[in-house]
Amino acid sequence: MLAYLLRFDFVISERETQHMLYQLPFVLLLQLMLLWFAGIYAFVWRYVGMAEVKAFLTAALWSALPMIALRTWLPEQLQPARVPLSIIVMDTVIAFGGVLGLRVLRRAVYERGSKRQNGKGQSLGSLVRKPVLLIGAGRAGVMIAREIRLRGDVDMEVKGFIDDDPAKQGSVIQGVKVMGTAEDIPRLVSELNIDHVVISFAEASRRDFRRILDICERAKVRVRTVPGIYELLQGNLKVSRIRDVQIEDLLGREQVQLDQESMKNFLAGKIVMITGAGGSIGSELVRQVARFQPSCLLLVERAEFGLFAIEHEMRNQDSQVQVIALVADIGDKPRMHTIFQTYAPQVILHAAAHKHVPMMETNPSEAVKNNVLATSLLGEMASEFGVEAFVLISTDKAVRPSSVMGASKRVAELVIQDLDHRSETRFLAVRFGNVIGSAGSVIPIFQDQIRSGGPVTVTHPEMVRYFMTIPEASQLVLQAGALGRGGEIFILDMGEPVRILDLAKETIALSGLRPFEDINIVFTGVRPGEKLYEELQTTDEVVLKTWHPKIFIGRIAAYPEEKVRHALERLSILAQKGWDRELRKAINDLLPEAQLEIPSEEFAPIPQSFIERSHVAAGGD
Repeated sequence: MLAYLLRFDFVISERETQHMLYQLPFVLLLQLMLLWFAGIYAFVWRYVGMAEVKAFLTAALWSALPMIALRTWLPEQLQPARVPLSIIVMDTVIAFGGVLGLRVLRRAVYERGSKRQNGKGQSLGSLVRKPVLLIGAGRAGVMIAREIRLRGDVDMEVKGFIDDDPAKQGSVIQGVKVMGTAEDIPRLVSELNIDHVVISFAEASRRDFRRILDICERAKVRVRTVPGIYELLQGNLKVSRIRDVQIEDLLGREQVQLDQESMKNFLAGKIVMITGAGGSIGSELVRQVARFQPSCLLLVERAEFGLFAIEHEMRNQDSQVQVIALVADIGDKPRMHTIFQTYAPQVILHAAAHKHVPMMETNPSEAVKNNVLATSLLGEMASEFGVEAFVLISTDKAVRPSSVMGASKRVAELVIQDLDHRSETRFLAVRFGNVIGSAGSVIPIFQDQIRSGGPVTVTHPEMVRYFMTIPEASQLVLQAGALGRGGEIFILDMGEPVRILDLAKETIALSGLRPFEDINIVFTGVRPGEKLYEELQTTDEVVLKTWHPKIFIGRIAAYPEEKVRHALERLSILAQKGWDRELRKAINDLLPEAQLEIPSEEFAPIPQSFIERSHVAAGGD
């Protein structure tokens, strides 16, 4: 009706009025049907957004087309049924624009009320908003700007975006102007009295972070950042998650790209067992596997608190995945046999291990029991119960091992290769270096030392290590598991090695202190079993590419079955008796590339049989 009024300047003749009334039921019915078919009536008004606008446009187009067709093809004799083209255009715009506009208005009212509710208890006078700059006008920056704009309880006011993209300069996004590039930060901080800046690009290299930090240090402004891209894409971003820059951000690497289809085939609908589920890597594997909807997650762990923590976290996520927490030692054969018999796992991710290098140097028997013998036991059961795939988490310290921990992991790799040759189960191993923030790793130690006032201890000024984040390592482990056909030792691309001394300096600097001035750095010397440089493969190992740019296959020759079996028997006897010196010699004999130090006789553990003979000789009972 409004379209007719506009078309005839609000003076409609009797003839046109009759035409309008004749056309009205047909047009209205057509438009209502198209709104229903497009799913418009299923939309929640207060959440309408760009995704819903597409449905409105589709419905509008399909409602206009039949009327245009009738206008074109109907003969003059059916003039009352022919809607004028100008009326069709105006009616479509007004009708569908009005329906959409009502919903947009409802959303605006909802957001205003939500902002008021979030800010409840904070008077305008009491909430002091700090002026901030957002560095990065991409997806993450837009989400943050929108969140700050909508919330009433956030003590931040976005003054502008900073972005190095020339095409974005001067543009306005979410009501916020792009005010310059990174080089303009010092000037803008001074002009706008900025309290702090927020790095809001979700994917950043170490070089990008370092450059921004250097510029902000010159500007003497505090720097904060946001979670990674994975959390953003999962919709987990909240303004409360904006945090101070951490050392992990400076070690940032490119986002891992996964083949979602192969991962689903590997994990979806399967019963997945994760050993060491309460540890750093194990718990992250639990989180990552849960994304692919296995039918059941078996969390195997002997440390009660770690198991409780990850089980509690998974249950709080209200996931549809069944989670079963199993307190068990993987070296306990009867217990593990019961678990296999009861739950029949289809995929095993074996992350349980002793991993602390210096500690395993003084407890080699325990390293062999857990890392070698328990892996062999678990693998044999996997084969016996028809498990589809078994993935061993290995380490770069297994390459030319100089430590008992590294050597035990290398022997575990041999065990896996041997099992693959004589089993229907796919056995494979994945090697990678240090993971940032794992239990007992260097960064948490540095942070504890800084909180205690120092000094920060570094073993050697030239010591370097490879680092990757726990989520990255876990995702690549799963991808390698999906890739593997059996028998492979996968090697992950660890990027560029990092000097531990540089890591210590940056950790101190991010704490707001100055290295060697506020916090001293002390060199303590290389510990037993440690190397200055870690390797991911030896020079005689052939490394082949896979389709994934960060996953390689190490063509590492397997040992004959008899040799592996005899080695396991010998290591088992020595480990059970606790004859550590002989155990080291046995590992060196088995692994020509091993470099384990053999302690002198006077410091070697004394066999129990010798003690018993001495006791009898001395006249004991």
